[in-house]
Amino acid sequence: MNIAGILSRIVILCFVPLFLSSCNGDDLKKAATISSKKLTLSKDRSLKVEIVFSDSAVVKAKGFAPILDQVNPSSGSKYQEMPKGVKITFFDPKQNVTGTITSDYAIRKETEQVTIFKKNVVVVRDDLTFNTEELTWNQQKKMYYSPKGIVTRPDGTVLNAVNFTAPEDFSSVAFEQGSGETYVKGDLGQ
Repeated sequence: MNIAGILSRIVILCFVPLFLSSCNGDDLKKAATISSKKLTLSKDRSLKVEIVFSDSAVVKAKGFAPILDQVNPSSGSKYQEMPKGVKITFFDPKQNVTGTITSDYAIRKETEQVTIFKKNVVVVRDDLTFNTEELTWNQQKKMYYSPKGIVTRPDGTVLNAVNFTAPEDFSSVAFEQGSGETYVKGDLGQ
């Protein structure tokens, strides 16, 4: 036998196991299973977004987010995510600032009409500051909810609040199992 014939047979013998291992029948089944479970997701990113909320041509609030992602999953509801946080400034009818909400992260679920603020959430108004790790705004009920947080008043009162609720304008607050320190003016003995 000549050298060329021997080399060709060696080459063929080397490639036969390679061809056989690449022709596994289970691979097609695995590929079909994986592709059937694949969820598609489209995400549109906007930078330095300012949103104006108005009612009857009167500006009620302005929101600013460094990054706003509009997410449209193939199944489920679309939502807006603010991974770098958000700041919302509220105004009275004369356009005076009445308060702010800031957080390090926020997500707005369009179908449920709910916005959830997370991580270092701070609500500031003239009559209170509320700090929490999670605050939910229900747009339909026009209410804010938080499982717990700290309410601080200008007079130095500090209250730990559980099951915190407030209307949209934070004109009043309610909570359960409050504890903390408060200061009373005058003489309590009268």
